[in-house]
Amino acid sequence: MKTNLKLVVNNNIDLNNKKFFFEKKELKIILNLYAKMVSEGSWKDYGLTISAKQVGFNVFKNTAENAMYKICKNFKPNNKYFKYVITDSKGVIYKNSDDLQGLLSNTNWKKLQK
Repeated sequence: MKTNLKLVVNNNIDLNNKKFFFEKKELKIILNLYAKMVSEGSWKDYGLTISAKQVGFNVFKNTAENAMYKICKNFKPNNKYFKYVITDSKGVIYKNSDDLQGLLSNTNWKKLQK
């Protein structure tokens, strides 16, 4: 079964269309954090994982290693506070929230690296 995914570049989401991704505002928040962490030397690379249930922004310390963190957006969470989650490479949830900006700004990234 072939599935086509689309990047949503505006906030007008067609709710009948079941193919979601990060919205433009969400990507801006994540990429601003990514740029800050790269300039500090903490993060080196990123990748995206996409499935029918969620999309994830994977953060790497080194390109050849597994992702240190995944910033995930769940499309149909069972609980509204699990819309956005930060997990490790094995899927263990560090933090979760219904607000992406608050989740990322209230995370102590230096403490998570230890």
